[in-house]
Amino acid sequence: MSRSDEAIRITRGPGGEVEVAGTFNAFAADVLRRAGFLFEPSLRGHWIRLPFDLGRDWENEHATWAAEMLTAARYPVHLDPDLRVPRPGQSTPKCPPAMTTQAPPAGRRPRR
Repeated sequence: MSRSDEAIRITRGPGGEVEVAGTFNAFAADVLRRAGFLFEPSLRGHWIRLPFDLGRDWENEHATWAAEMLTAARYPVHLDPDLRVPRPGQSTPKCPPAMTTQAPPAGRRPRR
């Protein structure tokens, strides 16, 4: 694991591509490859991204999976909120119902 406090950032770029930035080691790179990220050579090292045109749902699932696996391995990770997919069986948080100050229904006695 990298000793740097810099988080691995998984974000959606201005062109719609899902990219990874930050400092990480070979193990984190392997996790990203297993999640479907590509390592493209560039002038500044590697451009790490998901393949293009596979759909936002696919990209979100793979970005979330990578973030969860890196977090489980205790890497500091920042995943853009618009990339996060709720876990199975976990619904999207909903607004709580409004609280009211109505009296209890007529004919009911309060419990003691």
